[in-house]
Amino acid sequence: MKKILSIFILFISLGFQAQTGKEIIEKNIELSGGITNWKLLNTVTIHGKVILGINDEYPIKIYQARPNLTKTVMVVNKKETPIAGYDGKRGYGMHYASNTLQEYSDYIAESFDNDFIDFENKGFVASYLGKEKVGNSQCHKVELVKNVNKNIYYFDTQTYMLIKEEKKDETLLYTDYKKVGNLLFPFRIESSNPAKDSEFVIMVNKIETNRALPENTFKFK
Repeated sequence: MKKILSIFILFISLGFQAQTGKEIIEKNIELSGGITNWKLLNTVTIHGKVILGINDEYPIKIYQARPNLTKTVMVVNKKETPIAGYDGKRGYGMHYASNTLQEYSDYIAESFDNDFIDFENKGFVASYLGKEKVGNSQCHKVELVKNVNKNIYYFDTQTYMLIKEEKKDETLLYTDYKKVGNLLFPFRIESSNPAKDSEFVIMVNKIETNRALPENTFKFK
């Protein structure tokens, strides 16, 4: 009887665990603004600065719009200089040696929505990997897998906000969450990688949502 009870408890535990990854993602969406508000988001304009290394600091502005449009500009004396983006057809970036924008033929556009929104419909499978500490925060560890792509996410056990994201070649830390309208956004994003060749910190001071953007905002040239 004792053995049967143990097997029954293990079966329930495994079944609950299999659902936990999905539940945590759904909780994150709910507490960060709700699925409806996220789907009503059409444009985002981020004002802030990027810190490279120890002393290199540059004011930047990031424009994003559905379905996958994006542009990052440096702002000097109120003048915007594009350094990277995607206009719906072409990905581009600054070639610093010639100080000109160049097109990237192998650019892969990223969706405006994060992977959590309708993740199952996108082909992702969520698995719960237990709890782990990130800094001073106890976190739920969730893995999202789609084909050969695999990312690991750490959600604060108290707030369910995303604290850390581990990609194949990059680790991102998200902190300083603030409410913009009905949605919560991280106002500090720190990126690192094993090669330590493109590490940066983005410090956000303002986010505008659903702002009407001119048609040529994302244009390559």
